[in-house]
Amino acid sequence: MKPARFAHHAPLALEEALALLAEHGEEARVLAGGQSLVPTMAFRMARPAVLVDINRIAALDHATVEGSVLRIGALARHARFETPVVAGPLGALLAQVAHHIAHPPLRLRGTFCGSLAHADPASEWCATALALQARMVLARADGLREVAAEDWFQGVFSTAIAPGEMLREVVLPIPAPSWRGGFAEFARRAGDFALAMAVVGLRLEGGVVRGARIALGGIGGQPVLAREAMALLEGQAPSSALVEETAATAARHCEPQDDMHAPAEYRRELVAVMVKRALRQAVVA
Repeated sequence: MKPARFAHHAPLALEEALALLAEHGEEARVLAGGQSLVPTMAFRMARPAVLVDINRIAALDHATVEGSVLRIGALARHARFETPVVAGPLGALLAQVAHHIAHPPLRLRGTFCGSLAHADPASEWCATALALQARMVLARADGLREVAAEDWFQGVFSTAIAPGEMLREVVLPIPAPSWRGGFAEFARRAGDFALAMAVVGLRLEGGVVRGARIALGGIGGQPVLAREAMALLEGQAPSSALVEETAATAARHCEPQDDMHAPAEYRRELVAVMVKRALRQAVVA
Protein backbone atom coordinates (compact mmCIF):
# COMPACT_ATOMS: atom_id res chain seq x y z
CA MET A 1 0.00 0.00 0.00
CA LYS A 2 0.93 3.64 -0.30
CA PRO A 3 0.31 6.42 2.22
CA ALA A 4 -2.55 8.87 1.86
CA ARG A 5 -1.65 12.25 0.40
CA PHE A 6 0.21 14.60 2.72
CA ALA A 7 2.12 17.87 2.66
CA HIS A 8 5.83 17.71 3.49
CA HIS A 9 7.72 20.54 5.18
CA ALA A 10 11.45 20.44 6.00
CA PRO A 11 12.22 23.49 8.17
CA LEU A 12 15.78 24.56 8.91
CA ALA A 13 15.09 25.96 12.37
CA LEU A 14 13.18 24.74 15.41
CA GLU A 15 11.08 27.90 15.52
CA GLU A 16 9.84 27.24 11.98
CA ALA A 17 8.97 23.63 12.87
CA LEU A 18 7.03 24.73 15.95
CA ALA A 19 5.15 27.35 13.93
CA LEU A 20 4.07 24.64 11.48
CA LEU A 21 2.92 22.39 14.33
CA ALA A 22 0.96 25.26 15.85
CA GLU A 23 -0.65 26.03 12.50
CA HIS A 24 -1.71 22.48 11.65
CA GLY A 25 -2.39 21.05 15.14
CA GLU A 26 -3.73 17.50 15.16
CA GLU A 27 -3.25 17.16 11.39
CA ALA A 28 0.55 17.37 11.71
CA ARG A 29 3.12 14.77 12.69
CA VAL A 30 6.85 15.16 13.29
CA LEU A 31 9.17 13.10 11.10
CA ALA A 32 12.62 12.25 12.46
CA GLY A 33 13.77 8.68 11.85
CA GLY A 34 10.42 7.54 10.49
CA GLN A 35 11.04 3.88 11.33
CA SER A 36 7.64 3.61 13.03
CA LEU A 37 5.68 6.45 11.44
CA VAL A 38 6.39 5.65 7.78
CA PRO A 39 5.25 1.99 7.95
CA THR A 40 2.02 2.97 9.71
CA MET A 41 1.43 5.58 7.02
CA ALA A 42 2.09 2.99 4.31
CA PHE A 43 -0.62 0.77 5.81
CA ARG A 44 -2.84 3.85 6.26
CA MET A 45 -3.05 3.24 9.98
CA ALA A 46 -1.77 6.82 10.32
CA ARG A 47 -2.95 9.55 7.95
CA PRO A 48 -1.32 12.85 8.86
CA ALA A 49 -2.16 15.65 6.48
CA VAL A 50 1.16 17.35 7.20
CA LEU A 51 4.63 16.00 7.94
CA VAL A 52 7.08 18.33 9.68
CA ASP A 53 10.46 16.84 8.79
CA ILE A 54 13.00 17.97 11.41
CA ASN A 55 16.06 16.24 9.91
CA ARG A 56 17.62 19.52 8.74
CA ILE A 57 17.56 21.09 12.20
CA ALA A 58 21.15 20.41 13.25
CA ALA A 59 20.64 21.77 16.78
CA LEU A 60 18.44 18.76 17.59
CA ASP A 61 21.19 16.23 16.90
CA HIS A 62 22.96 15.87 20.23
CA ALA A 63 23.60 13.60 23.18
CA THR A 64 25.65 15.74 25.52
CA VAL A 65 26.48 15.99 29.21
CA GLU A 66 25.43 19.26 30.82
CA GLY A 67 26.21 19.42 34.52
CA SER A 68 24.57 16.46 36.21
CA VAL A 69 22.36 15.40 33.29
CA LEU A 70 22.58 13.83 29.85
CA ARG A 71 20.58 15.73 27.25
CA ILE A 72 19.40 13.70 24.26
CA GLY A 73 18.10 15.67 21.29
CA ALA A 74 15.26 14.73 18.97
CA LEU A 75 17.66 13.64 16.19
CA ALA A 76 20.01 11.44 18.25
CA ARG A 77 19.90 8.06 16.46
CA HIS A 78 19.78 4.70 18.23
CA ALA A 79 23.21 3.80 16.82
CA ARG A 80 24.78 6.74 18.62
CA PHE A 81 24.34 4.89 21.91
CA GLU A 82 26.01 1.65 20.80
CA THR A 83 29.20 3.11 22.27
CA PRO A 84 28.90 4.97 25.60
CA VAL A 85 27.85 8.60 25.21
CA VAL A 86 28.68 9.27 28.86
CA ALA A 87 31.28 7.73 31.14
CA GLY A 88 30.38 5.25 33.86
CA PRO A 89 27.51 2.78 34.34
CA LEU A 90 24.87 4.96 32.65
CA GLY A 91 26.74 4.99 29.34
CA ALA A 92 27.38 1.26 29.63
CA LEU A 93 23.69 0.53 30.26
CA LEU A 94 22.52 2.69 27.34
CA ALA A 95 24.99 0.91 25.05
CA GLN A 96 23.75 -2.48 26.19
CA VAL A 97 20.15 -1.50 25.54
CA ALA A 98 20.94 0.02 22.13
CA HIS A 99 22.36 -3.27 20.82
CA HIS A 100 18.99 -4.95 21.44
CA ILE A 101 16.99 -2.48 19.35
CA ALA A 102 15.77 -3.93 16.05
CA HIS A 103 18.53 -4.32 13.41
CA PRO A 104 21.51 -2.12 12.40
CA PRO A 105 19.77 -0.34 9.48
CA LEU A 106 16.92 0.71 11.77
CA ARG A 107 19.31 1.79 14.51
CA LEU A 108 21.14 4.01 12.03
CA ARG A 109 17.95 5.90 11.20
CA GLY A 110 15.55 5.61 14.14
CA THR A 111 15.85 8.04 17.05
CA PHE A 112 15.80 7.84 20.83
CA CYS A 113 13.16 10.57 21.16
CA GLY A 114 11.11 9.16 18.30
CA SER A 115 10.87 5.87 20.14
CA LEU A 116 9.53 7.63 23.22
CA ALA A 117 7.11 9.73 21.17
CA HIS A 118 5.79 6.60 19.44
CA ALA A 119 5.56 4.77 22.80
CA ASP A 120 5.48 1.22 21.53
CA PRO A 121 4.84 -1.04 24.56
CA ALA A 122 7.82 -3.21 23.52
CA SER A 123 10.24 -0.29 23.10
CA GLU A 124 13.52 -0.73 24.94
CA TRP A 125 14.00 3.02 25.31
CA CYS A 126 10.55 3.48 26.85
CA ALA A 127 11.24 1.03 29.67
CA THR A 128 14.73 2.49 30.07
CA ALA A 129 13.42 6.05 30.34
CA LEU A 130 10.99 4.96 33.04
CA ALA A 131 13.69 3.16 35.02
CA LEU A 132 16.11 6.09 34.74
CA GLN A 133 13.56 8.75 35.76
CA ALA A 134 13.83 10.60 32.48
CA ARG A 135 12.25 14.00 31.90
CA MET A 136 10.70 14.78 28.52
CA VAL A 137 11.13 18.34 27.28
CA LEU A 138 8.23 19.34 25.05
CA ALA A 139 8.47 22.41 22.83
CA ARG A 140 5.66 24.42 21.28
CA ALA A 141 5.46 27.83 19.67
CA ASP A 142 4.77 29.59 22.98
CA GLY A 143 7.31 27.83 25.19
CA LEU A 144 8.49 24.62 26.87
CA ARG A 145 7.17 22.19 29.42
CA GLU A 146 8.63 19.09 31.08
CA VAL A 147 6.91 15.79 31.75
CA ALA A 148 8.30 13.09 34.06
CA ALA A 149 8.59 9.60 32.60
CA GLU A 150 6.01 8.29 35.09
CA ASP A 151 3.46 10.74 33.64
CA TRP A 152 4.50 10.34 30.02
CA PHE A 153 2.97 6.99 29.08
CA GLN A 154 -0.82 7.05 28.90
CA GLY A 155 -1.66 3.77 27.19
CA VAL A 156 -0.83 1.88 24.00
CA PHE A 157 1.01 4.29 21.66
CA SER A 158 -0.29 7.16 23.76
CA THR A 159 1.74 9.85 25.53
CA ALA A 160 1.40 13.26 27.14
CA ILE A 161 2.25 15.06 23.87
CA ALA A 162 -0.45 17.58 22.98
CA PRO A 163 -1.32 18.89 19.51
CA GLY A 164 1.15 21.55 18.43
CA GLU A 165 3.99 20.08 20.53
CA MET A 166 7.08 18.06 19.75
CA LEU A 167 9.49 16.13 21.94
CA ARG A 168 12.56 18.35 21.71
CA GLU A 169 14.82 16.37 24.02
CA VAL A 170 14.98 13.83 26.81
CA VAL A 171 16.93 14.59 29.98
CA LEU A 172 18.47 11.72 31.95
CA PRO A 173 19.97 12.37 35.39
CA ILE A 174 23.51 11.05 35.63
CA PRO A 175 23.50 8.71 38.62
CA ALA A 176 25.99 8.66 41.48
CA PRO A 177 29.13 6.49 41.22
CA SER A 178 27.47 3.97 43.54
CA TRP A 179 24.71 3.35 40.97
CA ARG A 180 24.60 0.14 38.92
CA GLY A 181 22.34 -0.84 36.03
CA GLY A 182 21.13 -4.04 34.39
CA PHE A 183 19.04 -4.96 31.36
CA ALA A 184 17.54 -8.18 30.02
CA GLU A 185 14.91 -8.96 27.41
CA PHE A 186 13.52 -12.00 25.64
CA ALA A 187 12.54 -12.08 21.98
CA ARG A 188 12.03 -15.08 19.73
CA ARG A 189 14.67 -13.82 17.31
CA ALA A 190 17.32 -11.13 17.58
CA GLY A 191 15.78 -7.83 16.58
CA ASP A 192 12.16 -8.94 17.14
CA PHE A 193 9.91 -7.11 19.56
CA ALA A 194 10.53 -8.33 23.08
CA LEU A 195 7.94 -10.49 24.84
CA ALA A 196 9.25 -9.19 28.17
CA MET A 197 12.08 -7.00 29.37
CA ALA A 198 13.44 -5.59 32.61
CA VAL A 199 15.58 -2.50 33.23
CA VAL A 200 17.11 -2.24 36.69
CA GLY A 201 18.90 0.58 38.47
CA LEU A 202 20.40 0.17 41.96
CA ARG A 203 22.24 2.58 44.21
CA LEU A 204 24.46 0.59 46.56
CA GLU A 205 25.85 2.32 49.63
CA GLY A 206 27.55 0.60 52.53
CA GLY A 207 26.74 -2.77 51.02
CA VAL A 208 22.97 -2.22 50.98
CA VAL A 209 20.45 -0.92 48.44
CA ARG A 210 19.60 2.74 49.01
CA GLY A 211 17.57 3.28 45.85
CA ALA A 212 16.04 0.79 43.43
CA ARG A 213 14.21 1.12 40.12
CA ILE A 214 12.80 -1.80 38.13
CA ALA A 215 10.90 -1.09 34.91
CA LEU A 216 9.12 -3.79 32.93
CA GLY A 217 8.34 -3.55 29.23
CA GLY A 218 6.76 -5.64 26.51
CA ILE A 219 4.12 -7.18 28.77
CA GLY A 220 1.21 -4.77 28.41
CA GLY A 221 0.07 -1.47 26.96
CA GLN A 222 2.93 0.59 28.42
CA PRO A 223 6.07 0.13 30.52
CA VAL A 224 5.46 -0.12 34.26
CA LEU A 225 7.43 0.06 37.48
CA ALA A 226 7.62 -3.10 39.60
CA ARG A 227 6.96 -1.10 42.76
CA GLU A 228 6.50 -4.03 45.14
CA ALA A 229 9.80 -5.52 43.99
CA MET A 230 11.53 -2.15 44.31
CA ALA A 231 10.28 -1.77 47.88
CA LEU A 232 11.54 -5.23 48.76
CA LEU A 233 15.10 -4.26 47.79
CA GLU A 234 15.31 -1.06 49.82
CA GLY A 235 17.73 -1.28 52.73
CA GLN A 236 18.70 -4.86 51.94
CA ALA A 237 22.12 -6.34 51.22
CA PRO A 238 22.13 -8.02 47.79
CA SER A 239 22.14 -11.81 47.89
CA SER A 240 21.06 -14.69 45.68
CA ALA A 241 18.01 -15.24 47.88
CA LEU A 242 17.03 -11.57 47.65
CA VAL A 243 17.38 -11.60 43.85
CA GLU A 244 15.14 -14.66 43.63
CA GLU A 245 12.52 -13.17 45.94
CA THR A 246 12.55 -9.82 44.13
CA ALA A 247 12.12 -11.47 40.73
CA ALA A 248 9.24 -13.59 42.03
CA THR A 249 7.61 -10.52 43.56
CA ALA A 250 7.86 -8.57 40.28
CA ALA A 251 6.26 -11.46 38.39
CA ARG A 252 3.51 -11.97 40.95
CA HIS A 253 2.39 -8.34 40.95
CA CYS A 254 2.64 -7.54 37.24
CA GLU A 255 -0.37 -7.69 34.92
CA PRO A 256 0.81 -9.12 31.57
CA GLN A 257 -1.55 -9.31 28.61
CA ASP A 258 -2.45 -12.10 26.23
CA ASP A 259 -1.86 -11.53 22.53
CA MET A 260 -1.01 -13.47 19.37
CA HIS A 261 2.64 -13.67 20.39
CA ALA A 262 2.39 -15.06 23.93
CA PRO A 263 -0.14 -15.84 26.68
CA ALA A 264 -0.13 -13.77 29.83
CA GLU A 265 1.18 -16.52 32.09
CA TYR A 266 4.13 -17.15 29.80
CA ARG A 267 4.98 -13.45 29.97
CA ARG A 268 4.71 -13.59 33.75
CA GLU A 269 7.31 -16.34 33.84
CA LEU A 270 9.51 -14.31 31.51
CA VAL A 271 9.26 -11.31 33.84
CA ALA A 272 10.72 -13.33 36.71
CA VAL A 273 13.62 -14.50 34.54
CA MET A 274 14.34 -11.07 33.05
CA VAL A 275 14.26 -9.31 36.42
CA LYS A 276 16.57 -11.95 37.84
CA ARG A 277 19.07 -11.52 35.02
CA ALA A 278 18.98 -7.72 35.12
CA LEU A 279 19.40 -7.70 38.92
CA ARG A 280 22.37 -10.02 38.76
CA GLN A 281 24.02 -7.72 36.24
CA ALA A 282 23.44 -4.72 38.48
CA VAL A 283 24.72 -6.46 41.61
CA VAL A 284 27.96 -7.71 40.07
CA ALA A 285 28.66 -4.61 37.92
